[in-house]
Amino acid sequence: MRALQAVRAKPGDLPTIGKSPTGIRGLDEITQGGLPQGRPTLLCGSAGCGKTLFGMTFLYNGAVEYGEPGVFLAFEEQPQELIKNVGSLNYDIGRLVAEKKLAIDHVEIERSKIAEAGEYDLEGLFIRLGFAIDSIGAKRVVVDTIETLFSGLENEQLLRSELRRLFEWLKAKGVTAVITGERGEGTLTRYGLEEYVADCVILLDNRVHDQLSTRRLRIVKYRGSAHGTNEYPFIIDEQGITVMPITSSGLAHEASTERVSSGIADLDQMLEGKGYYKGSSILVSGMAGSGKSTIAAHFADAVCGSGQRCIYFATEESPRQVIRNMRSIGIDLQRWIDKKLMRFSARRPSLFGLESHLATMYRDVSEYDPAAVVIDPMSALLGAGASGDVHAMVLRLVDFLKARGITALFTNLGVVAGDNAATEIQISSLMDVWLLLYNRESNGEHNRQLYLLKSRGMAHSNQVREFILSSEGIRLREAYLGPEGVLTGSARLAQEAKDRAAMLVREQEAERRSRELERKRREIAAQIEILQAQLASEEAETALTNREGVAREDQLAADRVAMGVSRQTGARPDKPAAKPTNKPKKRLDSI
Repeated sequence: MRALQAVRAKPGDLPTIGKSPTGIRGLDEITQGGLPQGRPTLLCGSAGCGKTLFGMTFLYNGAVEYGEPGVFLAFEEQPQELIKNVGSLNYDIGRLVAEKKLAIDHVEIERSKIAEAGEYDLEGLFIRLGFAIDSIGAKRVVVDTIETLFSGLENEQLLRSELRRLFEWLKAKGVTAVITGERGEGTLTRYGLEEYVADCVILLDNRVHDQLSTRRLRIVKYRGSAHGTNEYPFIIDEQGITVMPITSSGLAHEASTERVSSGIADLDQMLEGKGYYKGSSILVSGMAGSGKSTIAAHFADAVCGSGQRCIYFATEESPRQVIRNMRSIGIDLQRWIDKKLMRFSARRPSLFGLESHLATMYRDVSEYDPAAVVIDPMSALLGAGASGDVHAMVLRLVDFLKARGITALFTNLGVVAGDNAATEIQISSLMDVWLLLYNRESNGEHNRQLYLLKSRGMAHSNQVREFILSSEGIRLREAYLGPEGVLTGSARLAQEAKDRAAMLVREQEAERRSRELERKRREIAAQIEILQAQLASEEAETALTNREGVAREDQLAADRVAMGVSRQTGARPDKPAAKPTNKPKKRLDSI
């Protein structure tokens, strides 16, 4: 193994085949650059697959976009018919012919006008084709359709040999050639030879399932180049051919931390106050009338209001109907259409098959390059295919949008329950955010509720919120818990009235108690004031009594002294009066 790795050349060291870009959106991606340059490519399929248009588109884009003149050799249609047929695609073939950038040559091979005799070959065809190539310096050639030679000539063995020589001759001329052929029974072509001598074989198919037609393309082989091997849907419309080059973009897309508003402030609050992650996929499920389209319109309005573009894929309502309906809730989508910030793409699911719907969405998104996409409702696509096919389509669409960093909102019609939530097409696991909308019946009325079932990568509310549709849009109400759970509508209003009455009674009782307490406070204060006055009066009376007692005692003491002096004077008149002493007198109250 190491020896093999040692001798293996590095990428780019060895010669590889050149590529001629077709200019067909999607096909060059599948072929990794285009058709093999200077080699023949067989384009086969049944009638109505678009072989002639593929060939003419290859030449037109080569002359206009890549400066490579081309030759169209037709065995069935006249030049003027070809010019008119592709005029609906805005291909000005007449101008290219006049400018010597394109040559159209018609070779008529009609069995009734040809007589075969002896041996012959197709050298005359080679000379005619070579002259056309040399006259304009052609780099590209289309031969349409090779089966005409077999139907016009009988010698099939000779034709097989000459066809092999034609392929080798074209390769020797160094032109990139496309040869168209009719598909056979069990073989790629009717005569089973061309696919073996061609370097690249592309099979076109136009199948009908449940009355719906879908065109598909598959690269059967491509010598010298890697290529996509799956079947790819393609559409043909007024803008030409568009191939849907993805089956799944894988899981290598970026995960942005940037936030996108839902357009509903209350819903953003349930999503950490910031909204959805940019590039995420949001599913809004609910029964009819629950408000799915209204939530989608809020989101689209918020995206356009931020200056970014949005595509609204409508599968049930016309754009004018959607615009009119949203005006009733205060959302004017027409102003964003006028400012080129919004585009409607409205198609019934029964218009064509799922793959064609997918290819159309892919083309519209690639052209418009929006920041957000709305599909409303996605469940309507069940009318274009089985649930498994719709699941596969949505998976591819989600991967495609995530790879481009586009935020997508899908609405889905269905009756779901939070404890056993699922969608009919089983795509809920693909979604990053899932909103469930309920239309609850209680007390003779329906009330709308919203539940955020999941939101990957962020904390989110787990409350069931009632929401109101008004002339100002959607407004979510705070969850209101009653005795029997969350209440909505008139039951909520009745319970709120009861709660307000009970609160009023409590407030009135509190006020009554406050008044009673204040009255008691005033009474007690008055009583305290009276007691304090009584106490002060008693204190004053006591002090007065004490002073009067002291005065009486002093008077009694003085009287005793006087009485004593008087007695002594009467008994001894000649004895002098006693000398006063400093010894304190005894008070009566101390005896």
